[in-house]
Amino acid sequence: KKKHFKHEAVVSTQSTGEMAVAAEGGKFDALFCVAGGWAGGDASNPSFIKNTDLMMKQSIWTSVISANVAAQHLKEGGLLTLTGAEPCLSGTSFMIGYGLSKAAVHQLTASLAQKKGGLPEGAVVQCILPKTLDTPMNRKFMANADFSTWTPMSYIVEMFTKWTENPDSRHPNGSLVKILTNNNVTEETLV
Repeated sequence: KKKHFKHEAVVSTQSTGEMAVAAEGGKFDALFCVAGGWAGGDASNPSFIKNTDLMMKQSIWTSVISANVAAQHLKEGGLLTLTGAEPCLSGTSFMIGYGLSKAAVHQLTASLAQKKGGLPEGAVVQCILPKTLDTPMNRKFMANADFSTWTPMSYIVEMFTKWTENPDSRHPNGSLVKILTNNNVTEETLV
């Protein structure tokens, strides 16, 4: 069953760093930053610097841009959701750039949740921390993995829909929400 939200938006960044946002009525009920990617490597990896730069662009900058759009265009009491990662709550020696970038998104969430974080009055920011999402790219590159431990994208969509339509279902402002799946059962827990 498809749900259609009242507001649709197009966000683009230009080389000047300016953003163009289009929204019916000018304010959003919710904004979800789900951009990201993955690149591995420890500090000795020949691609370490390049991979870290890519991870910063894919995770940190997309989250920073989303935070800025939310500060300007989110309704009072609206929702901003960013995407971190559960494995990045501790050291990630085999994927340092990825871990560094996702940990920065976790920190951004905490900062935005503070009274002077810049979001509209009553807005809530949450950061989801999945372990592994069941996406076509993950299936392509990890074809022999145990998919019963991967979080289905349908769960994420239903969770976002619930948080948007029912503000009482949201976690407290600034929450880091672990999204873990075992034996095809997905649960949310707060860090």
